[in-house]
Amino acid sequence: MLKISSLKKLVTDSMAVDLGTASTIIAVKGRGVVLDEPSLVAINELTEEIVAFGQEAADMTGREGRDINVLAPMRGGVVGDFERTKKMLAHFVKVAKTGGSNISIHAVMSMVSDVTHVEQRALLNAADDAGIGKVFMMEEGLAAAFGAGVLPTDKRASAIVDIGAGTTNVAVIAKGSIVHSTSERFGSNQINEVLATHLRRHRGLQVGEETTEHLKTSFVTAFLPDDISRATEVRGRDVQSGSPSAVEVTTGELYPIVEAIVRRIAETVKDTLTELRPEVAADIYDRGVILTGGGALLDGLDQYMRSHINLAVTISDDPRWATVNGLVKMFDDPELLERVARNELGALQNAEVPFEA
Repeated sequence: MLKISSLKKLVTDSMAVDLGTASTIIAVKGRGVVLDEPSLVAINELTEEIVAFGQEAADMTGREGRDINVLAPMRGGVVGDFERTKKMLAHFVKVAKTGGSNISIHAVMSMVSDVTHVEQRALLNAADDAGIGKVFMMEEGLAAAFGAGVLPTDKRASAIVDIGAGTTNVAVIAKGSIVHSTSERFGSNQINEVLATHLRRHRGLQVGEETTEHLKTSFVTAFLPDDISRATEVRGRDVQSGSPSAVEVTTGELYPIVEAIVRRIAETVKDTLTELRPEVAADIYDRGVILTGGGALLDGLDQYMRSHINLAVTISDDPRWATVNGLVKMFDDPELLERVARNELGALQNAEVPFEA
């Protein structure tokens, strides 16, 4: 007869959770990515209750009902609003679970490299409240590297630049460990902000998040465009009259605004690469840099980065999913997971949730 402990091993969900500023992506061992939704909640202002999560909340953004407010509880890759992050994570975990079971879940979660103990504790508590029995925390840069195909056995160094919505992580990996890393609390969200500011100040047009996101993903470029007169119409609200309005913008007009943010990301990478030991620097010179994260999808970013740091730059396959793919790989190598997990905060994350029949 099976003992309860061995039965539990059969029914434990092994889950990888990339809880990001813009998106939450969850993969389950053996099933791949099962959830990829915006890290958003819609709140009823009168009752303080959450009325929608994820994509459903995102669909309300900018067109909310009178008493509804859409919020992002994660900021700069860390928990900004604990109660709402907790409820959002619990909802996503429930959606991702196999057959809605109450079985203990093991999870590996990513975190930014400069996370404070307080921020790490908030993530662990949120995971605990979401019904995750045992949580392993792992640095985002390392997870992204494994997800981008860097092998933990490779003794030569690789450089990964993970550009999220609220964070930019630069990690240099050798033999499955981080030899050097930098984390900045800014990312591709800053592009949305500067586009909105420019349109408001210089073109008298107020636009919403959906509009700036669309401009970022399908119109602007990180590298000086060949045709700077290519134009698109942007619709919104006239700042002075308040009435619906539209303006035409060109790639040439928006390029310098976007370039200022891209340059900041490239400078972070360049500065990090000047701090390496000679052997590591030699490896990176040979191999170049791998870009991961949603920000890597910005048109021309690899080209811009190449000209700025004078090294080969490649974008990983599925850059948005690199981190979660790296996290889920850890379940195939428990020894490596034990070695890379950053769980120095005592017994909380090791407390097993009681087995529920």
